[in-house]
Order: sequence, then structure tokens, then C-alpha cells
Amino acid sequence: MPQKVVVIYSGGMDSFTVLHKAINDGHEVYALSFNYGQRHVRELECAKAVCAELGINHKVVDISAINQLIGGSSLTSDIEVPEGHYAADNMKSTVVPNRNMILISLAVGYAVSLDAQAVYYGAHSGDHFIYPDCRPEFVQKMHDVCQIANYEPIAIISPYLQQTKIEILRDGLAMGLDYSKTWTCYNGRAKACGKCGSCAERLEAFTLNQATDPLPYEA
Repeated sequence: MPQKVVVIYSGGMDSFTVLHKAINDGHEVYALSFNYGQRHVRELECAKAVCAELGINHKVVDISAINQLIGGSSLTSDIEVPEGHYAADNMKSTVVPNRNMILISLAVGYAVSLDAQAVYYGAHSGDHFIYPDCRPEFVQKMHDVCQIANYEPIAIISPYLQQTKIEILRDGLAMGLDYSKTWTCYNGRAKACGKCGSCAERLEAFTLNQATDPLPYEA
């Protein structure tokens, strides 16, 4: 049944696929992006361009002031971005403390103000090892609390929660999506580095789908 929904949209390939899945399912979509002090804004630029092209409502909210309270992540602090696959223990440095709880809470407030019924975000099974706020138990508990946190219950939906990035990409390719309109690399240089965990997982997904990543890479 079509609904009015808020999609947390970073501009990366996972949230890009979630955004289009929500649109293809017939929902009235409101995209919400956050500047939380990440190392670069390449993803946000992609998000703005995609939403402008699609003609959907899009807000970019600056919450970078939260970095006065939370830090210690290589995505927001002056810490070297680790290289390698997400299965490696060193990737824990990319955890931003409490990020998804903060972003989802803000998105729920926005959803209530819109009389929307749900908030979508792009957690997937490949995130479970490193990111506690992408695990099924977190999504379920957030859903439960958002049923009672306001007069209006809001559903928390992560449509690819039990699927891998490989399966997400397969679904997106089946939808005919153009992934040149996304950015995944943790570094914000002219080309993707090809070495950080995010690049490694993205490239693996394209390889296993027997597809070519349209982004340019340094290596």
C-alpha cells in the first residue's frame, strides 16, 4: 500500500537503491540527507543531484555541531581512513558513535511533521559485523520505540537488512539504476581510492554481479 515515507539518503549506493525501491513501490518519498561532519561532501552532492533530477522533495540538514560531543571515528575526526575489507578489525575506526540512532530520531521527527508513516534507511547484512546500529536487533528496537515515541506511530524500515551489498546492487541493476550517480569512497578526492573498506565492498559487489563500476578509481 503506497505511503508517505522519509528516506535517509546519504548519496551512497545503498541509500540510492533504497530511495529508488521506495519510489518504485509507489510511495510518496521525502529524501533527507545529513551533514554530520563527515570527511567530505561528495555523497551529499550526489544526493542533491539525484533528487533534483527525480524532482522529489529533498532536505540537507547540517548537524555537524554534534562533533563537539562525539568523535573518535576516522569518518569525522583527523584519523587515517583504514584500508581493507569490512571483515577486518581495523574497520571499527569507521564507527561514528550513535550515528544511526541520531539520524533515525531526527528523521522520525520529520516524518511526524509530514504525517508520514515510515522512515527508510539502508542497513544491510554486510554492515552487521562492524556496525551495531545496522544489526537486526537495533532496527527492531528502533521500530518498537518509534511506535510509542509520538502520538503517531512511525515504522522503521530497512528493506535490505538481511541482504548483502551484492544483492542490493543486483536489485538496483535490475531496476536499471545508474550507479555513476553515487559516491561510496571514504575519501573525497577526484577519483575513488579503491582501497578503503567502502570501495573494497563496492568493487566486490560489481565483480560478483559481473558488472563494471562506472566510477573512476585511482587504483
